[in-house]
Amino acid sequence: MDFRDLKYFEVIATEGSLARAAERLHRTQPALTKCIDRLEESMGAKLFEKDGRGMRLTAAGHVLVRRTRQMAIMVEETTREMRDHADGLQGNVRIGCLATLAEHLMPAVFGQLLADAPGISVNLTVAMNDNLVDSLRNGELEMVVGPMPEADDELQCEQIGEDTMVVVASENHPVFASPCALADLLQYQWILGASTVASRQWLDQTFERHGLPRPRVQIESNVLNTILPVLERTPLLGFVSRFNLTAGRARVREVAVPATQLMRRFGLAYRKHAYLSPVAVRVAEILRASASYLPNS
Repeated sequence: MDFRDLKYFEVIATEGSLARAAERLHRTQPALTKCIDRLEESMGAKLFEKDGRGMRLTAAGHVLVRRTRQMAIMVEETTREMRDHADGLQGNVRIGCLATLAEHLMPAVFGQLLADAPGISVNLTVAMNDNLVDSLRNGELEMVVGPMPEADDELQCEQIGEDTMVVVASENHPVFASPCALADLLQYQWILGASTVASRQWLDQTFERHGLPRPRVQIESNVLNTILPVLERTPLLGFVSRFNLTAGRARVREVAVPATQLMRRFGLAYRKHAYLSPVAVRVAEILRASASYLPNS
């Protein structure tokens, strides 16, 4: 099996069209057809089937795409590892981070990292945890700093701290006029993350466990820098980490309803069998000793 055929196959699968793949790869359509023929003969299985004017992957094709992408990651990581042995603490590291931790934890981590290795570069991706974990599994990130995902055969997770998610509202919100129970929170609409976000799912399930409907979400946002300013200026309720309250920047307060307090572990996650560059290893070491960088929650 020719690795070049596999690279071409991945592009064909991504484009879903021989014509578009040929244009992208600067190859002729007959050449790409022969590539598919060679792979199907080698695998003993059909990789594509007709889909109108285009083509779509068969079950065997989906398996081969996944394996091809894994092999591409291995080739890239092997190249980096060889280069890193020559260069030492140099190069680039790709980190994904939850917005709260990007604000309250990573500045101190980067301060220490750049003091140790002033020649390195960092690509920091800030997003919700579900998107970050997907990017980690796909090899787009080397490590993720955020709420702990479920460990499995692919991911290694290490706890580095804890925080608490709480309901918050603007400091002048009418919810603070009298003591508040869980059901009282349903009088108001909310700004929350997407339904795929673990903390949103936990909050929804909390109301359901108490025989109540889910919160009514008026604004859905995956950007913390949007959520806090919106809470300051609207009658919406939100669900954020207490770290955002201890920093004292946003004019919001915690709505003290114990049933809605989510204690969660956070840490770093990386792929078990992936290569970690010397820079990534140093980031992990700093993160393991990072508890003193965080505000009290």
